[in-house]
Amino acid sequence: MSEAMLPEKSQASAWFRTLRDEIVASFEALEDSHDTGPFAEAAPGRFEVTETTRHSDDGSDAGGGLMSVMRGGRVFEKVGVNVSTVYGTLGDAAQKAMAARGVPGAAEDPRFWASGISLVAHMQNPHVPAVHMNTRMFWMPAAWWFGGGSDLNPCIEYDADTAHFHATQKAHLDPHGEAEYPRLKAWADEYFYIPHRKRARGVGGIFMDDRNTGDWIADFTLTQDIGRAFLPAYVPLVEKRRVMPFSEADKDTQLVHRGLYAEYNLVYDRGTKFGLATGHDANAVLMSLPPLAKWV
Repeated sequence: MSEAMLPEKSQASAWFRTLRDEIVASFEALEDSHDTGPFAEAAPGRFEVTETTRHSDDGSDAGGGLMSVMRGGRVFEKVGVNVSTVYGTLGDAAQKAMAARGVPGAAEDPRFWASGISLVAHMQNPHVPAVHMNTRMFWMPAAWWFGGGSDLNPCIEYDADTAHFHATQKAHLDPHGEAEYPRLKAWADEYFYIPHRKRARGVGGIFMDDRNTGDWIADFTLTQDIGRAFLPAYVPLVEKRRVMPFSEADKDTQLVHRGLYAEYNLVYDRGTKFGLATGHDANAVLMSLPPLAKWV
C-alpha cells in the first residue's frame, strides 16, 4: 500500500469502522426492543461477522474488511453492513472506467486505495422502508476523492417518512453550505434512477461522487456528516412502522419492489461493478441483494 496520504487514509478507514460499529449496535437494539406487532415472538436477530479478503493477481495481500449480515430477525429480514479497505492495481476495465470519468493520471498509474462502508437493509414488515447507505474514500497517485450517500426505498410510501428522511439529511448538510443539500438531493435523484423502468428506485436521498475541493478535511467532514445523518434519519421510521399489521398483498408489493432494487444494483450500481471488477469478495459485493424478490 502506498505511503502517500497515509494519515488521512488511516483516519478515513477508522471512521468508517466506527460508523459501522454504531449502526450494528443500533440495529441489534431495534431487534431487542421489538416486543409487539408482527414478528415480535421471533428471536431477536444478530449479525454474523465474517472477515473478507482481497488478493492481487499474484496472490499478495490487497486488503479486506468485515462483512456483517443479519438474516431472519424480528425487524430485519436481511441487512448487511460492510466495511473494507482495499488496495492494489486496477485492472484494464476499471482503469479505463476511471480514465473515462476524467480521473487524472488513471491511464498512466493504475495504483489505487479505497476504503468505505456499505449498508443495505431489507425489512420483514413491508410498511418499513428498505434503505441503502454508503460512504467511501478513493485514492490514486494523482487524485483522491470521497463519495456516497443514502436513499430510502419504501415499497409502501408514506409522505411523512419521506419528509423526515430528507429533513434530517438537510439538517446535517446545511452547516456545509445551504447549497449542498439541494445539489446532493438532485444528484441522488439522477443516480438512483432506473432507465429501463423509467422510474426512480425509491424516494431519493443524497448522493455525491468524485468529491475533491482541494480541502481534504472539509470534504472528509462532509462525508462524516452524511454518515452521521443516517441513523437519526432512518431509525425513527423503523420504530414507527415495524408494529403495523400487513396483508399478503402488502408482502407481494414488497417482493415486486425488491425485484426493482435488484435490477438496479446488478445493472447500474457503480459500487457493484467496481467491487466485482477489482476482485473483492463476491458475497460481500452482492450483499445488497434481497433474500426474496419477484417479478411480474
